[in-house]
Amino acid sequence: MVDNLSKEKRSKIMSSIRGKNTKPEIAIRKLLWSKGIRYRIHNRSIFGTPDIAIKKNKLAIFVDGCFWHGCRKCYREPKTNVEYWRNKILNNKKRRKNVKSALKSEGWNILEFWEHEIKSNPEKISTKIFLSLKINPSLN
Repeated sequence: MVDNLSKEKRSKIMSSIRGKNTKPEIAIRKLLWSKGIRYRIHNRSIFGTPDIAIKKNKLAIFVDGCFWHGCRKCYREPKTNVEYWRNKILNNKKRRKNVKSALKSEGWNILEFWEHEIKSNPEKISTKIFLSLKINPSLN
């Protein structure tokens, strides 16, 4: 299959995709902040640079884009440059597995949420986070 966009146009589109501060990530951060939960974002001092980290509770939160992490529900493989994308998504999954293993060995609790989960029910996600922090979600 041939891409109907020029190489330059496709490159421009792909380069405009955010890796940080995505809408689902911001939605979770706003909910946590409004409930008094304080956190750090993209903290490079923590292995794997979690999207949201609460150091005092050793909680690392990753917000995974459905395309970039190969969500079983949402991922649709591109029809062009198939081998590149298969390797890219596979390497993303392998990297996350290594990050989770390293963080767990350091005593971190890890939560991962898919982009579609956050979009459909951000309150449910924040409840899961509160429960992992041992905070009663109804009190906040």
